[in-house]
Amino acid sequence: MPSLSVVIITLNEERNIARCLESLKGVADEVVVLDSFSDDRTEEICRQHGVTFFQHSFDGHVEQKNRVLTFANHPLILSLDADEALSAELRDGILQLKEKPTLQGYRMNRLNNYCGQWIRHSGWYPDTKLRMWQRDAGHWAGENPHDRFELKVDSSIGFLKGNLLHYSYSTVAEHFAQAEKFSTIAAITLFEKGITASPLMPVLKAVAKFLRNYILRLGFIDGKNGLTICRITAWETLMKYQKLRALHKKARK
Repeated sequence: MPSLSVVIITLNEERNIARCLESLKGVADEVVVLDSFSDDRTEEICRQHGVTFFQHSFDGHVEQKNRVLTFANHPLILSLDADEALSAELRDGILQLKEKPTLQGYRMNRLNNYCGQWIRHSGWYPDTKLRMWQRDAGHWAGENPHDRFELKVDSSIGFLKGNLLHYSYSTVAEHFAQAEKFSTIAAITLFEKGITASPLMPVLKAVAKFLRNYILRLGFIDGKNGLTICRITAWETLMKYQKLRALHKKARK
C-alpha cells in the first residue's frame, strides 16, 4: 500500500489547525506543515500532533504550496488548507484509494461553512478541487491568491466521494477583511501581467458576479448568508478592478 504525505501551509492558524490534523489521524503516513512564521500557537499545536514542521517567509500562495511539496517523502500527496478537514466519507474513500491508486490525480468536492451554516449554493458548492495526486504528477499554478494544481498533459483524473469540509469565515467582518486582502493581491497580479480595465469594467464585472452567484447559482436558497456571500464576492470583484485601475493611473504619473 503506497504511503500518503499530507502537506499544509499555515500562518496564525491556531483556531483551525488542530481540527484539520485530527481528521487526518489514521489516514496520513506523514503530515508536513510549512509555516510563514506564525506568532500564535500554530507551531505548538502542530508539534503536539507530531507533524514535520518547517518555516519559510510567505511569498505567495502558489510559491508556498509548491515549496511544501519539496519536503514531502511519500508517493501519494494530499494537500489541505489549515481551515479544512476530511469528512467521514472522504476519509474512507482516501483509505480505500491508498490500497491501489491507479490514476495521476483525484478531485473532491469542498463544502464551505459560513458563520456556522453549510453553504450548498451561491457559487460555493460543489467547489470541486484537485487535492490528491501521485508525486511529481504536476505543480501548483494559477494567479495569486487563487491557486490551482495542474497535472501534466494527458494525466488521468478520478473523483473521491465525500466532502472536504472548509470552515471559511466565522464572522462577516472576517469575510470582508479577506476580500479586501485578496482584491489587492489579485489587482497586483493582473497589473504585473499588463492587464487593464476600462472605467465601466469594475461595475460591470461586479454586477455580473452577483447575478451569476445569487440568481443562476441559486444563492437565494442559502438565505441571509447566501445574500451576504454574493454581495461580498461582488464587492471583492469591484475592488479588484478599481485597484487595478489605480495601479495603472499611478504608473502613468
